[in-house]
Amino acid sequence: MHYQGVLTKMKTEFQEPVHYYLLFESDFIHVNQLLDKHIHIEFLRYQCLACGKNKKIYRQGYCYDDFFKLPQTADWVIRPELSTAHLDQEHRDLAYEKSVQLKPHVVYLANSSNIKVGVTRKTQVPTRWIDQGAHEAIEILEAPNRFLAGITEVALKAFVADKTNWRKMLRNDIEDEDLFAQREKLKGYIPKEAQDYFISSTQETHIKFPVLRYPTKLKSLNLEKTPSFDGVLKGIKGQYLIFEDDTVFNVRNSEGYVVSIKVST
Repeated sequence: MHYQGVLTKMKTEFQEPVHYYLLFESDFIHVNQLLDKHIHIEFLRYQCLACGKNKKIYRQGYCYDDFFKLPQTADWVIRPELSTAHLDQEHRDLAYEKSVQLKPHVVYLANSSNIKVGVTRKTQVPTRWIDQGAHEAIEILEAPNRFLAGITEVALKAFVADKTNWRKMLRNDIEDEDLFAQREKLKGYIPKEAQDYFISSTQETHIKFPVLRYPTKLKSLNLEKTPSFDGVLKGIKGQYLIFEDDTVFNVRNSEGYVVSIKVST
């Protein structure tokens, strides 16, 4: 089987285990079906997800010029507390910013390598947790806009991490935590403006990933440095492909790369 296309973040279906898909312009790969198969990946060129040109990718699948002008790459995306659409103030494109920032957002606790606090649009639950490689997660509050969720995250990350240790996550070096107890501890630190949005009754979400064998010594595949790679796929977790020789490939970090993928048994 031979596929070719530009890489974008793998799409997921919340099943047991999670189902993963690579979508190309005229084809798709159900990645779960590639487990235990030999895969050849070859980097061909760049293709910016905005302008479509063969320009070196800067971040998130975009070339340098597009990254610094597109509304979906503005600072408020990474730092929700900088959102201003609720004040009718524009960063780059007010219509776009309103369409995202003025929707319900969830503040959550997720456990991938450690407990972390995060923010996502309500429509991205549980996709966001899957992408982070979290095996369990729980909602804390549902705010009516991104700003309120953002200031809540800022307040809570003084007491709990806001980053994932991707190495521990991929080694499956994890511990089950009492997310309910942690949530109750944090409840008193929610900013006054957001306290009414606390979710009093909720349940944990548990996620299982399609992994046959977890790696021990991780080696990251960088397609710019290693444009041709061969390996047997042993697992998929977060947005990573895990290979038999402990090589791990972050698909999301390679958005905008045009690749050729050949699969053999």
